[in-house]
Amino acid sequence: MKIKEIAKLAGVSVSTVSKIMNGKDESISAETREHVLKIAKEYHYTPYSSVLSPVTKSLTIGVIFRNASDISMTMTGILDTAGDLGYSVIMCESKNSPETELKNISLLSSKNVDGILWEPVDPANEESIKSCAVPYQIINSNMDGSANIDYEKLGYAATEVLIQKHHTNIACLLSRGTRTDAFFRGYRKCLFDHNINFNEEFVINLSRHSPENFLLGKIGEHKISGLVISHYASAIKLYELLNKLHYTTPYDVSMVSLKDDTRIKSDYPPISTFTIPHCDFGKSVTRYLIDVVEKKETASIPAASGRLFDIEARLDNEYSIDIPFLSRSKKVIVVGSINIDHYLNFDTLPHTGKTVSTSSASIHSGGKCLNEALGVAKLGHNTAIIANVGNDTDADIIYDLVKEYPIDTAGLRRCQGYQTGQSYIFVQKDGNSMISIMLGANDSMDASCIVGNERLFTNASYCLIQTEIPLPAVMEACRTAKRYGIRTVLKPSACPQLPEELLSMVDMIVPNLDEINEICPFQKTMEEKADFLLSCGIGTVIVTLGEEGCYIKSSEYQCECRLPAVNFVSVDSTGACDAFISALVSYMLYGYDLIASAKIAAYAAGFSITRQGTTTGLIDKDSLEAYIRQKEPELL
Repeated sequence: MKIKEIAKLAGVSVSTVSKIMNGKDESISAETREHVLKIAKEYHYTPYSSVLSPVTKSLTIGVIFRNASDISMTMTGILDTAGDLGYSVIMCESKNSPETELKNISLLSSKNVDGILWEPVDPANEESIKSCAVPYQIINSNMDGSANIDYEKLGYAATEVLIQKHHTNIACLLSRGTRTDAFFRGYRKCLFDHNINFNEEFVINLSRHSPENFLLGKIGEHKISGLVISHYASAIKLYELLNKLHYTTPYDVSMVSLKDDTRIKSDYPPISTFTIPHCDFGKSVTRYLIDVVEKKETASIPAASGRLFDIEARLDNEYSIDIPFLSRSKKVIVVGSINIDHYLNFDTLPHTGKTVSTSSASIHSGGKCLNEALGVAKLGHNTAIIANVGNDTDADIIYDLVKEYPIDTAGLRRCQGYQTGQSYIFVQKDGNSMISIMLGANDSMDASCIVGNERLFTNASYCLIQTEIPLPAVMEACRTAKRYGIRTVLKPSACPQLPEELLSMVDMIVPNLDEINEICPFQKTMEEKADFLLSCGIGTVIVTLGEEGCYIKSSEYQCECRLPAVNFVSVDSTGACDAFISALVSYMLYGYDLIASAKIAAYAAGFSITRQGTTTGLIDKDSLEAYIRQKEPELL
């Protein structure tokens, strides 16, 4: 393609094309210039004089990066836009070396490029860039006139997301890099704009500080509720460290991080991010440089203080963002046994000297700790469990089940050398049952299991405890709950008389008829047994009586009454009391009084006996309330 052919295609004179291609086009209109250049690009015209004249357009731009591995998506944007606009690109990498940077500048000068995008290693090399006598644009730098992604805007947006979730104690985790200072400015400005005091102690610069020395302690004490993080790699390391120490994100702490657009999109680790638009930035600066090269009026001259790339700060997901820990509705802690339940169904239960057989059997997850935790979770409250399971595949079943519910499993521990607890439940066709338990890992519970999970008692309202674990663990759970001002609810099971010290720390006890007879053997009537327990310091006694309902006597609520059971067809009565306790506590947390909560709990217990398996028989809040509205709407 010769210059005469370009002129003919463009409908202009040869001299006009010559002037445009040689940069001597001051007297030529912008419209004509663009028209001629468009045709030259389309036909890949390269004038012979380009090898001789430094002012002849080569339709090539040069790019010098500090480190090409850091900006792959920026390069993609540059290449895409340059190609669309008819330009070739020469890429150079300085590898963070000022000497290599100088060599790259000389190379681009010798190639007669029309313009240069420069990511500086050494600002002193700007004089060499200027000597190329072509337009250039500095990028990703603190130098005057540099075009930069607006990291201040991203830092502001990341902080504001947490503030919108009512966080005020927000820490800033910074890694070394060109974005760091601007990100920090955005964080601080956002705090100022929302009238939140800036705390210098909440700024952790990883080039000088270790998060273990400060950050983890503040998170554990709930003095920091949220984190904004400048670099995604740091966010991943922190997430893994928190997970290793059994902190839960976002339950214990919320976090938001910036993330490069080169990262693969993944739901793991579940960290909330703002993606940095490197590709769009590359497109923007390339279009700007070529506009300057082609002397288009649309090109805007960068301000002396720098040219910020206008971006839309958009949150990718809310995986690791929630309200602050201390703003949550108070949770329920459940301490006790976890088992795998083996069901055998009979027409009549076995007894001494008689053999019975069955062809009907099933296996379910169970144990009073798991039953009550799931019951509370299904009724709308956060729970935390403290229990032991074995180092076996049965433990995997338990973990798979609880991950589907708002249950904090930091206190759920695998025990080497133990089998997960096993219960063998013999069910008669009328729903009555008898149970034998192999304690397994439940028997390894001791006071240290409670002490090691003391942080779970923070911001809790109730502690549900059962006696299918060793007494020292039960005692320590009650002591810890009392120290934190948490109400204790005890389900006595498989135990003889209870120590008076334990009874003095119990706010509510819920035995069945057999259990109250065991722990109160010297009193004759149920009323006398309840009075004895009240005299020991217990505030409320509720005796569950199966199909006869329950008996309640409370010095705390100044009441004594019997409530009838709700009529349901019984398939398996094993978990009825666990369902009752879960609903009782859940509705007292919702603000219902003791009697109303007990009546609602009777419905939950009724539902539980209609299915085999304790966890499968637990009802959710919507279903329970829908049924009650049909039968007894005044309760709700």
